[in-house]
Amino acid sequence: MVDQARANRLAKRIAQIVASAIEYEIKDPRLTRVTITDARVTGDLHDATVFYTVLGETVDAEPDAEGAAAALASATGVLRSMVGQRTGVRFTPTLSFIRDAVPEGVKRFDELLARARDSDAEVARLAAGATPAGDPDPYKAPREDDAE
Repeated sequence: MVDQARANRLAKRIAQIVASAIEYEIKDPRLTRVTITDARVTGDLHDATVFYTVLGETVDAEPDAEGAAAALASATGVLRSMVGQRTGVRFTPTLSFIRDAVPEGVKRFDELLARARDSDAEVARLAAGATPAGDPDPYKAPREDDAE
């Protein structure tokens, strides 16, 4: 079993190699908006999982995730060769690509925060003109003795 520190270093190096290759060496137009976010290597250093995101052309545009996945699948052999050449490990790990779910999670989280902000604003608007339902001072004052 290989120590986890070595696997982490190799994963980081694989992410750098794949990102650089996608940006500068692989000329597939479907990969222009792909960003490598993370890589993980198994403890035996035989398999690597590379996580990626696909950015849209504009903020509102849907990214071409299927095209990017197909382009990464077709470039896997070339990328694995580059990883093998540039890492110098005895056995070049197999590469598998998984789309990172973080951007969708962030988008969902932002939507939930916006709904909470709107709800808080509505409560503040309703509370601005509200009056107490009962006595203005709901706490009981101490009784004054009538016998004195």
